[in-house]
Amino acid sequence: MIEQYVLDLQEIDETQVALVGGKGAHLGGLSRIEGIRVPGGFCVTTDAFRRIMAEAPSIDGRLDQLSRLDPDDREAIRTLSAQIRRTIEGIAIPDDLAAAITRTLAQVGQQAAYAVRSSATAEDLPTASFAGQQDTYLNVVGPRAILQHISRCWASLFTERAVTYRQRNGIDHRTVHMAVVVQRMVFPQASGILFTADPVTGNRKVSTVDAGFGLGEALVSGLVNPNVFKVRDGEVVAKAISAKQRAVHALPAGGTQEVAIDSQRQEQPALTDAQVVRLVQLGRRIEAHFGRPQDIEWCLVDGGFQIVQSRPITTLFPTPETGDQENHVYVSVGHGQMMTDPMKPLGLSMWQLTAVVPMHEAGGRLFVDVTRRLASPASRAGLLDVLGRGDPLIRDALETVLDRGDFVPSLPDAGPGGPPAGGTPAPIETDPAIVTELIERSQASIADLERDIRTKTGPALFDFLLEAFEEHKRVLSDPLSMQVIMAGMEATWWLNDKLREWLGEKNAADTLTLSAPDNITSEMGLALLDVADVVRRQPEVVAFLRGVEDDGFLDELPKLAGGTEARDAIEAYLDRYGMRCVGEIDITRPRWRERPTTLVPVILDNVRNFEPGAAERRFEQGRRKAQEKEQDVLSRLRALPDGDRKADEAKRMTDRVRTFIGYREYPKYNIISRYFVYKQALLGEAERLVQADVLSEKEDIFYLTFQELRDAVRTKQVDDRLIQERKEAFRSYHALMPPRVLTSDGEAVTGAYRRDDVPAGALIGLPVSTGTVEGRARVILDMAEADLEAGDILVTPFTDPSWSPLFVGIAGLVTEVGGLMTHGAVIAREYGLPAVVGVELATRLIRDGQRIRVHGADGYVEILP
Repeated sequence: MIEQYVLDLQEIDETQVALVGGKGAHLGGLSRIEGIRVPGGFCVTTDAFRRIMAEAPSIDGRLDQLSRLDPDDREAIRTLSAQIRRTIEGIAIPDDLAAAITRTLAQVGQQAAYAVRSSATAEDLPTASFAGQQDTYLNVVGPRAILQHISRCWASLFTERAVTYRQRNGIDHRTVHMAVVVQRMVFPQASGILFTADPVTGNRKVSTVDAGFGLGEALVSGLVNPNVFKVRDGEVVAKAISAKQRAVHALPAGGTQEVAIDSQRQEQPALTDAQVVRLVQLGRRIEAHFGRPQDIEWCLVDGGFQIVQSRPITTLFPTPETGDQENHVYVSVGHGQMMTDPMKPLGLSMWQLTAVVPMHEAGGRLFVDVTRRLASPASRAGLLDVLGRGDPLIRDALETVLDRGDFVPSLPDAGPGGPPAGGTPAPIETDPAIVTELIERSQASIADLERDIRTKTGPALFDFLLEAFEEHKRVLSDPLSMQVIMAGMEATWWLNDKLREWLGEKNAADTLTLSAPDNITSEMGLALLDVADVVRRQPEVVAFLRGVEDDGFLDELPKLAGGTEARDAIEAYLDRYGMRCVGEIDITRPRWRERPTTLVPVILDNVRNFEPGAAERRFEQGRRKAQEKEQDVLSRLRALPDGDRKADEAKRMTDRVRTFIGYREYPKYNIISRYFVYKQALLGEAERLVQADVLSEKEDIFYLTFQELRDAVRTKQVDDRLIQERKEAFRSYHALMPPRVLTSDGEAVTGAYRRDDVPAGALIGLPVSTGTVEGRARVILDMAEADLEAGDILVTPFTDPSWSPLFVGIAGLVTEVGGLMTHGAVIAREYGLPAVVGVELATRLIRDGQRIRVHGADGYVEILP
């Protein structure tokens, strides 16, 4: 292969990232768009970079060292990356390479001023912008200076920030190469950034222009606040003109300097409205060419715009594909399911195939389209009420969209309304036998599934599964099951509303539901305390578990004194609950049965923090507390005017809550139990595909949809490139935070609590479990890394049912996601833990180890000095 060291920008297009890096490829693509002016120049390719790297074999060893460093070891990264940079800058550019660069320079103007800019192969990509990770040098004059700055750009691949960025994004340092763009300097009257979508809200129909005088460095470096213009439908809809006291200008001999702006010009806009609109039109043309919203650097030179850079905006949350031009409003499924992490393609498609309502995918998450229900006044009120009781931020965000008046059309008779919220309870008797019957039905259905699936393989398995999914949906939408769930929730709402009205007491139902029967999730947490009781009696087993790292540890236990008894206790637990895991709505996540080491830290915490018999004692304490609360409430009600009637109604509703509220957790257990059966069958097919050399590893099926996997089993063919693309996309989705409400314009609509009854500086959330507690905050992002002491307050992004074993050992709970009836809230009430959920950015605003006070009845968290 003939190496290409230098290419003119006109010879390049966006397909040549491997040769000219992201920046160079985009500039080449820009220069080919009709009506877009790009300053002329050339690119020193990655072939030249590889040639330089080959001149210093010692770099290889240092790259090995670098890849082994922890991304958080800032000092080691700083030292090693500085050594690599010095080595690269010290390499003399070979004569033939220097000649190729200076020859091209002579053709475009040897004594002109140039911008010399890094262009890495892993930057300006749809999934990772790497903005600001490598270096740019402005107003470089003369061949010698340009060669020197090219060397600096090569070396800037190993700045501390660039190395750390790659480490955190899982990018191998050896796979990234550096090209360098050498571009004619322009000396603008004004410059800045154009975002073709609003970078804050994500709205694709609103463009944002940041503008300042002189070179753009003044804006990028934060030297001045920009003028900010927002443009929609061809007109400026908002602007903020900041005083600009400084600007950056080029010096005739090279380099730049800060200059003061004349006082008369400081308050003047850097662009007229007409210029802003014209610039946005150019931006839309660029966006259409690249096929996605762009972050564009521009310069105003002699009344015309020149574009010096364009890259994708990587922070925007994607929008679901609809295939129409209608307005749509979507509500996040993950916020309701307490799992806002991205899901793999098989997980997404399995949830879609087994859900009772249509779901739309975007950014590795699922959303429900609520547009039609919002459009009809009849269904709108019910939808807002149910969603608002669960998560006030979702309700507020939907009302924000509705208040605009023009986004959601008003459509009478758009369909049935949501389930009634409050008011008359569902017409079923308060009879525990109903719950027993539903649980027996569920268990029988799962037993049938386990029996029937055993003989199914190949295409016949997939035909069987499609039928099983229909049974899955039938069980999920069983009218009696729905009535029981609604009866429990409505009775809870009734008690909270009425006891606040009659007794002035907030969230009284929280105490009345302590240790409610038939709650499979709270039973799961208590059952692990029983496992700890068995383990605690065996010192050898406890010592062994402290060093466990391998999931095969259960087979090793019988070799220890008391190990067989401990193994049997853990196995029995896994037989009942082993299908659970963090993020369990994604079928691809490893279950406890598949990765039992996940439970070991929790078992050891229970051994350390509890006395024998804790499970039974805790349940009994909760039941007694609820009983005492009931007697207290009823006696206080009887002392009121019309007190006997009020007490009788409250007693009826309390019985109803205690009968039905525990079942709220059972349908999820049913779903996840069925998922585990599906997964084992699909992994059997994956194993056969690996043996047939169709797949390289079993877990590759997780990056195929159910239908694609079915086709792969039938044809014995898989597109390896598709799997690699899906893996990269999945990695990139981790950097995105799904919004509670998303519109088809791409706008992430954030709700607000709109409260003024909390102390200054407190973090506001939703009160879901009454009580006030003060303690040490433990900010935990991964359940497997939990290390909790009695009295700790768990602070985490979300908790699904799999977190409940941790709840028995904590004093309070704070989450970023959740609502009144989501799993974390239900279990917090079950265990009597003060809890506040829906606290935006809690894991960032609260530091691990800080003392905090959780106000579970009032819905806020104080960070204590």
